[in-house]
Amino acid sequence: MNPKRRLIEHRLPLKEISEASAREKSIRHGHISTLHIWWARRPLAASRAAVFATLVPDTDANYELVKKIVPWEAVKDGNNPDILEARRRVLEANGGQPPRVLDPFAGGGAIPLEALRLGCETYALDLNPVAYLILKATLEYPQKYGQPGSRPVPEYIRAKDAKENKGRQALDFGVGEWASSYQQNPLATEVRYWGEWVLERARAELAEFYPQDPDGKTPVAYLWARTVTCTNPACRAEVPLVRQWWLAKKDKKRIALKPLVDERARAISFAVVEVGKGEDWPEKGTIERGNATCLVCGSAIPSSETQVQAKERRWKERLLAVILGSQDENGKTYRPATSDDEAFFEKARLKLDELKHGENLFGELPLIPDEPIPYEPRAFTPCIYGFEQWGQLFNPRQALALVTFAKWVREAHAEMLRRGMEEEWARGVATYLALTVDKIADYNSTLCRWANHGEYIGNTFTRQALPMVWDYAETVPIADTSGNWEGALDWNIRVVEQCSLTAHQGSIVYRATATQLPFPDGFFDAIITDPPYYDAVPYADLSDFFYVWLKRTVGHLYPEHFRTPLTPKSQEAVQNPVRHGGDNQKAKQFFEDMMRQAFQEMHRVLKPEGEATIVFAHKSTEAWETLISALIQAGFRVEASWPLHTEMQTRLRARESAALASSTFLNCTKRTAQGGGASVGFFTNVRREMQEAIRPQLLEFWEAGIRGADFFMSAIGPGLEAYSRYDVVKRADGRQVGVGEFLDEVRRIVLEFALEQVLGAKAMGGVDGPTQFALLALWAYGTELPSDEARKLAQSVGVELAELGSLVQQKGEKTQVRLSAERAKDKRLGQADEQGRVFMIDALHRTLLLRREGKQAIADYLGKVGYLENEVFWQVAQALAEVLEGTEEGRGLKELLAVRQGLPRAAASRLF
Repeated sequence: MNPKRRLIEHRLPLKEISEASAREKSIRHGHISTLHIWWARRPLAASRAAVFATLVPDTDANYELVKKIVPWEAVKDGNNPDILEARRRVLEANGGQPPRVLDPFAGGGAIPLEALRLGCETYALDLNPVAYLILKATLEYPQKYGQPGSRPVPEYIRAKDAKENKGRQALDFGVGEWASSYQQNPLATEVRYWGEWVLERARAELAEFYPQDPDGKTPVAYLWARTVTCTNPACRAEVPLVRQWWLAKKDKKRIALKPLVDERARAISFAVVEVGKGEDWPEKGTIERGNATCLVCGSAIPSSETQVQAKERRWKERLLAVILGSQDENGKTYRPATSDDEAFFEKARLKLDELKHGENLFGELPLIPDEPIPYEPRAFTPCIYGFEQWGQLFNPRQALALVTFAKWVREAHAEMLRRGMEEEWARGVATYLALTVDKIADYNSTLCRWANHGEYIGNTFTRQALPMVWDYAETVPIADTSGNWEGALDWNIRVVEQCSLTAHQGSIVYRATATQLPFPDGFFDAIITDPPYYDAVPYADLSDFFYVWLKRTVGHLYPEHFRTPLTPKSQEAVQNPVRHGGDNQKAKQFFEDMMRQAFQEMHRVLKPEGEATIVFAHKSTEAWETLISALIQAGFRVEASWPLHTEMQTRLRARESAALASSTFLNCTKRTAQGGGASVGFFTNVRREMQEAIRPQLLEFWEAGIRGADFFMSAIGPGLEAYSRYDVVKRADGRQVGVGEFLDEVRRIVLEFALEQVLGAKAMGGVDGPTQFALLALWAYGTELPSDEARKLAQSVGVELAELGSLVQQKGEKTQVRLSAERAKDKRLGQADEQGRVFMIDALHRTLLLRREGKQAIADYLGKVGYLENEVFWQVAQALAEVLEGTEEGRGLKELLAVRQGLPRAAASRLF
């Protein structure tokens, strides 16, 4: 305990924070993630812990309080007593005044929301206009307009009660349900009122395009497939591009689409069939990785041809099936599409054409977004199939629905003003309606899949990219189904209610760049932020999907933020080669320059005694090198680092991927200026300080269950405490030690520690370099890792990748660590090299391959190479079995260990 230091500088309950953060991913109702998509939001639990621990002293009481405030239960129904106590301690630590806290990369608002909850004077900043509206809706409007009794109940709300309570006794002593709700939360009630107002009018206009079936059942979704023409001259059939045929794939409900081929007419129709539980059914459809197969003649249509037909606008779309809602226990039902269904769709297309030539609904903007989609094939696959404008991602009926809802959102705002609402108040309410339109767009584009395992429509942004979708699901936004207006509105109202409970005063939200902060020097007590990571998320490009609709719904209410055709990108801190003529090096340099400027600005506006906590989650040491350099050059000193797991991942998934399962929170302070110029540290002393700082924390991280790539990254922070204390670190001969050398030294210390833990200290000296490499690579990254990481890892254990032979295989920018089965064709595997050496990993792989020949063959081989009774060899086998648990290789190693006791006798029996 050291009350003069901040809690985050010394300790954090990592296990409790990580568990609460991972669990939060499954929480929906009222969570800000359900307001509007924003990519790579930090969990509220981790954000809350980071804010609190950055602002309070290191005491046992504060350490224990962190454990109490991170669960969702502490905040889901308002701020419980533990949150109130945390707020009191934050104020107490700052002399009774709310500390000023800034997040200059606020994005989805998780960090500033938690700062607000803990009583801080909070400032949130982001360059992106979409993020700006999300921040206003999360941090400002609920706190300002959502407080109980803060506004008088308007007459139209009372009229709503009178209409709904006609013939019934009013509630709460004459106060109806709507008025009572208004008194509890005016903002949430207004959003619900005007949301229903919009739906009532939109439904009246759209219902004719989504008619009920003759038996009264209501369509809730339509399934479509894009089609190409078969390239076989003798066929030329229209081929539907269908990824798979299942409509419902559950234990007690198995329904599929069955193609019916008429070879004479070269035509395909469809039937809906029930599939018996034990009955086989084709899992694959007609297209995989862009390569299609004609159902009529069986000809292959390569991906290059599907692209050409798409770009030449020769693609068509075919309505395959209709999904119907049902109130009975069997749930949804399915039927093939009919000509009537196609006719109603055509009717919607004609209506849209009519609107295009009618009055301009959105000022000078075209009815359907014609703003360009970026040509970025890695993240936006549709662009290689000829999709050039955002409006092209919606079929005519989807576009008509969105245009209709957008029109009525604008009209709702105008009606609010006519009824006497103040401009800012009306703008706030209209903003939530606009965000609801965005949610409809997310669930009603031609990039939405049908999820057969749950019978619902998936949204457009299932990940941080826009992948191509061949067969898509069209929702019915006025029906009771996933992706409808009522559901989207309800999600947003719950967020309003939840955010209203965080504080009685809102945050101050800015739209500005982090490289030019609009604040005076030394203004903030703390800066807590999650900066962008190179090319990890193309925020601006992704958000344009929503920006083009926000321009049409509320862009006129925020003219200073929505005057550009698309979101501003010239000052976005991201590594995007497309913006630099395809030059990736220039793009990288631009990003690094932007981050340097941002850190310098953060240093400028932070008080001399202030604290900065920076979230970082990149797996590349090159990215760490850039971050560290920028921090040190800006004048920061790293005090501590804390790796927090924010994802629930299985052991197998962790073994197969190099992706980090955690975020690292780096806590920094401003480096104290030294008289007479830059402070200089000598590497001999710094290295000793690094050793002393790293090893105790590594033990703590190990005991907390942190493993693999996370473990390597977690050590960088403790090492930085010593390294970043100085402006410059030099060797005895005057040469400067760069950040790259620092990271190499950290890696060496970590590897040594990890091997001690995995193998035991006694075994360390007997393990050769290639075996150390294999063990550590598999432990940290799985079977594949970035080639640069592989090279550095190999060097750390004293070998070069070229010396590892068939153990590794280069695959572009990745290096594969091969297991025994993949090395079976290596005839020299496990034999002595030119220097007479047989590396343990090679002998172990050869031994696994010999299992088919029996114990005698294994014993003979191991006896010959000297590993039969080598205890270290068997410790390596045990360690690898644990690292590869759940895999075929892991099971083989366990079998080998199980028969070990019989091997010496088998070997001895051959001697006589």
